[in-house]
Amino acid sequence: MRDMIDSIRGEYERYKALGEGAVAQVSDHELSAAGPNGSSSLAIICWHISGNLRSRFTDFLTSDGEKPWRNREEEFDERAVTRAEFLAKWQQGWTALFSALDGLTDASLRDTIAIRGQTLKVVDALHRSLAHTAYHVGQMVYLAKALRGDAWSSLSIPRGQSASYAPKTPRG
Repeated sequence: MRDMIDSIRGEYERYKALGEGAVAQVSDHELSAAGPNGSSSLAIICWHISGNLRSRFTDFLTSDGEKPWRNREEEFDERAVTRAEFLAKWQQGWTALFSALDGLTDASLRDTIAIRGQTLKVVDALHRSLAHTAYHVGQMVYLAKALRGDAWSSLSIPRGQSASYAPKTPRG
């Protein structure tokens, strides 16, 4: 069975799509622009998400999730990137994640793995990673919205339009 794995995968896919929806709205120059008060650019956040996903999900069940080849500090270096470079880096992380998820079953959730030497159940590691990824995708959406200002197109229910999304109740 893969009910839980498919559910977790679906949530990752939602956050991947949110990140891509945000990035699609910014100019190429804005990909590398620092956020407010010197906060991370979209490129820095992308490099961090990708590095984290690649490290955690390469050889997911058989090696520590913090790989010796990962240079986490470098992920936070300022960088100017093209859209093609940005999207290639973004995809690297998601490819590692989805490849690892493809090899799991719901029974795998009880297995244990290590991250930085800490033993975790697979289910706990997946939830931790999903929360971490969602946190950073939220940063991306917030930053892209700030960069776009009035040109922003909502990725969820636009302000003032909640009623149009409410379920219709039959009158009778």
